[in-house]
Amino acid sequence: MTQVRERIQVTGDKLVETIKKLVHEGNVRKLIIRDGERTVMEIPLTVAAVGVLAAPLLAAIGAFAALASDYTLEVEREGEKK
Repeated sequence: MTQVRERIQVTGDKLVETIKKLVHEGNVRKLIIRDGERTVMEIPLTVAAVGVLAAPLLAAIGAFAALASDYTLEVEREGEKK
């Protein structure tokens, strides 16, 4: 498997909603939340960790979302096997 990275620009009010959608997709391995060039939070996602950490993690992300207006989500996914 290869790793594919993409960047998504998102406003603070849509941050938690966007992360929930990405986690639900299931092929996301890591999320990096950036405010400008500064890394605010880096979240490795595994199937086991998502179920256990989802509620506290989303609460922490919601707190960050209240502090600034624009974020960049860097998403690392499993890509197609070449």
